[in-house]
Amino acid sequence: MTALNYATQYSQALAQAYPYVLYFAALFQTENDDRYRWLNSNTIEIPSITTTGRVDSDRDTITMATRNYANAWEPKKLTNHRKWSTLVHPRDIIETNHVASIQNITKAYNEEKKFPEMDAYLISKLYADWKAQSMTPIELALTTENVLTAFDTMYQAMTEKRVPQNGRYCYILPAVDTLLKNAAGLYRTLNVGVSSEVIKRAISNIDNVQFVTVPSELMKTLYNFTEGYKPEENAQQISMFMVHPSAVITPIAYEFARLDPPHALSEGKYVYFEESDEDVFILNNRKDALQFVVEPAAGVGG
Repeated sequence: MTALNYATQYSQALAQAYPYVLYFAALFQTENDDRYRWLNSNTIEIPSITTTGRVDSDRDTITMATRNYANAWEPKKLTNHRKWSTLVHPRDIIETNHVASIQNITKAYNEEKKFPEMDAYLISKLYADWKAQSMTPIELALTTENVLTAFDTMYQAMTEKRVPQNGRYCYILPAVDTLLKNAAGLYRTLNVGVSSEVIKRAISNIDNVQFVTVPSELMKTLYNFTEGYKPEENAQQISMFMVHPSAVITPIAYEFARLDPPHALSEGKYVYFEESDEDVFILNNRKDALQFVVEPAAGVGG
């Protein structure tokens, strides 16, 4: 561990460059998080109802009424159990002008370690579960010529399966954002009388799909989570991920965080500890509400 910098001239607030946030925040706050029930300490059940369709009727006869619906529960077992802890000596807090306070330490940990790990886990878990349900991604090296076609293919596939058109998100790499800005045919008409200064190049949505740009390191198909997160050598790059949040659930079974003051057992140091039992799932009957474009694996043509 790098030694603490005791320079008193350092600002009390840490000057962390480009702190991370939850890029997939919309998927961590879905409507489904209030719909499940706990079967036991680490398993949830998600309700679903199916019904029959309508049939012909007339004014002269009646038929025996029968139950024409079924209720089922879809079980999901949580397996992502994570923890983090640290010791902090009271003198470290004082001698760094409070830079090494628990508040600042946990802020840096959340923004630079925990949040990006949560994003990495979400995208890779969704991709693995999606493929496990016999779904196939589009493997394609995106260019300005084909990026809109890839978008249209995903959009059409979701629409054919009656996925709501409102509320869809498309997570893209920064490079794909650039491709979209330069894609042929994106701007079909331009008013030549309008100043170029007011022509908006930023892509916020197409066909009411909300775009979110995500760093490439957080859009991999496979990670190692032994400590934090690290892309596996055989991971593929996800370049576009279209999803409707109603197909995703992110339950938390247990969440604990505590700061203990210095005492004899900690040899006079503060002890911070946090632990959580959480996971990410796809609702089985809504798997078509997820669509992926991945770059071809090494040695495979696009």
